[in-house]
Amino acid sequence: MNIDFTFSDTIAGYITGYNAEERWFTLETSDKRPFKLNLIPSTYARSVQNLTEGWQDPGDITAFLSTNGQYVFAYGTFYPNAGENEAAFEAQQLIFPGKEPKVYRHEEQNWWITQISSIASSYLKWQFDYPKEEINYKNYRTMLHLGGSKKGDYLQETDTISRMVYGFASAYLLTGKDEFLEGAELGTEYLRDHMRFFDQDDDLVYWYHGLKVEGQKETKLLTSEFGDDLDALPMYEQIYALAGPTQTYRITGD
Repeated sequence: MNIDFTFSDTIAGYITGYNAEERWFTLETSDKRPFKLNLIPSTYARSVQNLTEGWQDPGDITAFLSTNGQYVFAYGTFYPNAGENEAAFEAQQLIFPGKEPKVYRHEEQNWWITQISSIASSYLKWQFDYPKEEINYKNYRTMLHLGGSKKGDYLQETDTISRMVYGFASAYLLTGKDEFLEGAELGTEYLRDHMRFFDQDDDLVYWYHGLKVEGQKETKLLTSEFGDDLDALPMYEQIYALAGPTQTYRITGD
């Protein structure tokens, strides 16, 4: 492949060789493509870390690079090589998902329980300032900054609340932590009380697209505000509205 520009990307695969003197190693991707990766003085490595963990130092990386079959994620920069078929790749960061071949941290017994607990706890903090404050879905906002702070919008989208409720219910099923069940139950109650429209003539329930909340004033938005579905009742939004309450029902039977 002729590459005549510089770009950064990640390559993931199994180590097939290592040259310590010339500081490069080779790997093969899962679809059998070989790559040669050059190490630079600033190349650093870490092991995979869960969301609540600190930096995971792998130690001497030569032991990893010398082990054929060791899986590695390599982030770096491709540089075009004039007159050569392949671009040169300089690895800037290496991430090892396990300490030896066919060993992966995400297969550890408590990995996903720890991860979902961290995610659910973070959303309780970001959305409701829990445990300092009670869980109150009037304070829910659709948009958050990357650090978890609210962006100042006052739109509550039904489908995003329901998906978060689904997450809280699932977190409870995996961890048994009462605060996650409370988040799921209160979210389901909020959806039922604020996001439903009951058409008595046709005996049907429609779910609102969302609410605009301004102080104590709620403006209900029945049709979609999104460009692709503007002024429509998209079926996927109606389905998403059921996801959280349905997962909560699996726990409570209510």
